[in-house]
Amino acid sequence: MNDRLPPARGRVWCSRSGPADSIATVWLSHPGRLNALTVSMWQDIAACFERMAAEPALRVVVMRGEGNAFAAGADISEFPSERSTREQAAHYHDGVIGPALRAILHCPVPVVAAIDGPCIGGGLEIATVCDLRIASDRSSFGIPIGRLGFPLAPHEAACVVSVVGRVNALELLLEGRSWSAQEAYQKGLINRTCPNEDWEPEIQATVARIAAGGPHAARRNKWLIQLLTQLDDRGLLSPGQREACWDFVETRDYARGLDAFFNKTKPSFSHD
Repeated sequence: MNDRLPPARGRVWCSRSGPADSIATVWLSHPGRLNALTVSMWQDIAACFERMAAEPALRVVVMRGEGNAFAAGADISEFPSERSTREQAAHYHDGVIGPALRAILHCPVPVVAAIDGPCIGGGLEIATVCDLRIASDRSSFGIPIGRLGFPLAPHEAACVVSVVGRVNALELLLEGRSWSAQEAYQKGLINRTCPNEDWEPEIQATVARIAAGGPHAARRNKWLIQLLTQLDDRGLLSPGQREACWDFVETRDYARGLDAFFNKTKPSFSHD
């Protein structure tokens, strides 16, 4: 397996605007990697949203990526060191990604995903736990993990299904193809898609509309809708079923998929 990739240097940072810094923008930044998400970035997302959840003056949070992407999935260069055993896989998904997604989902403040460019894998998962999703025409969406020989983790699958439904979730996972912004809109993944030149003004207008409303009402509406559509996979799987979710790490197909990715070849999968 190729181990010559440079070390990950992604980061997550927050900027403030609006009266009394009432609008927060959370930036995903991993230059040169289309904002591919590292372990430290997932941890920073969780910490950032946990802090913001305790800020009563905050009215809106915008989630966006730096440069020409929202986020192009997980940083696969970390997989050999972070996801090579069952124990690592369980911790990676339940102890790293899960807390980040739940922190966004349960943030009491409305969260808008401002999507411009690739929104793939973990990036798409982040988008599904935001409250609104607005994309530029040049955006694309997909979860092509089948090409790497591994399945979606339980909580991440629940997040995706909660937004696009069973049929579309299976299409994303089984075919592994990307959706255009228009197709993502037609299938209910995003709320709006805009011409590229209109996207930034639409983000600002959306944020302004939310910020102009009653902050207590916005928080209560979000709380109520979440209560009525509870998203929690933990009560649906037995301990044995959850443990079986990490079987993929021990398959040769997982190794084949990663080898193919690092060596830029096409994997040859078989059922072993």
